[in-house]
Amino acid sequence: MRRFTIALTAAALLLAACSNDSTNETTNDSTTSATSASTVVETTVVESTVVESTPPASTADPQAFADRPYDVFVPSGYSAATAAPLVILLHGYGATSAIQEAYFKLQPQAEARGFLYVHPDATANLLGDSSWNATDACCQNTAVDDSGYITFIIDEVSAAYNVDPARIYLVGHSNGGFMSYRMACDHADRIAAIVSLAGATFLDAAQCAPTEPVSVLQIHGTDDGTIEYAGGSTPIGRYPSAETTVATWSTYNGCTTATESLGAIDLGLEIDGDETAKQAFTGCPADGAVELWTIDGGPHIPPLTENFAADIIDWLYAHPKE
Repeated sequence: MRRFTIALTAAALLLAACSNDSTNETTNDSTTSATSASTVVETTVVESTVVESTPPASTADPQAFADRPYDVFVPSGYSAATAAPLVILLHGYGATSAIQEAYFKLQPQAEARGFLYVHPDATANLLGDSSWNATDACCQNTAVDDSGYITFIIDEVSAAYNVDPARIYLVGHSNGGFMSYRMACDHADRIAAIVSLAGATFLDAAQCAPTEPVSVLQIHGTDDGTIEYAGGSTPIGRYPSAETTVATWSTYNGCTTATESLGAIDLGLEIDGDETAKQAFTGCPADGAVELWTIDGGPHIPPLTENFAADIIDWLYAHPKE
């Protein structure tokens, strides 16, 4: 058994933003814990073993991604006889998959609830920062085919394990949120639902043409100074507001223009009370729900309550593809 540590400092977390401001199987006894931005996170894993698989035909050349390995977390309760959901976590700009997992803590949920879990790493852009080639606003300035890469991961994991094609989900933060929207645009036939924290969709709605509905949950803090709640720009382009993002997807999915309140919950660890207002569009198809959870006073990297991971997995599980 090998043991390694990740220094989860405030500086490292601030890199998980989109602006200036070998497929391996990892066994189920991996654990991650973090209590604050200055905490050292200790993670214990066993030595990985290579999974031999022949992926199905992909829209991208598999050889193009031979130098981009990733790990698959397989829960102890997994059985090849039962189709399991697949959740892919996409990190923020300048961050890593390990840092993002330490922040979101989805792996314990994967073990407890039985889903296959992947959190891959982006490549470096021309500035040397890790980033996904998502939308025209965030955050690559090269021709990296990240849409093809994530589709390749889905294909390979589906070939190696019994993945439920109706429950393939993406979760992303900041640049990872932008990338989740890009995947929903490009591969609506594969993606059941996405959760974006502090991301946004394309500013020009015509740049996205989903072939079918994808359920969308946008979570955003009103005090986000990096990817602003009201919309803004990065060094490479403009992005829409959180409200425009969900309104755009309500149009894609065929919802009505009306919204309804779903109450409030507590997601912000350092904000008193139930500060997160939940709002949903009405008249959406069963597999095309669109919701906005607004964290009143929430920054770009809000300290999250312990229930955050369970809350977003609950939401994903409630929105499979029909």
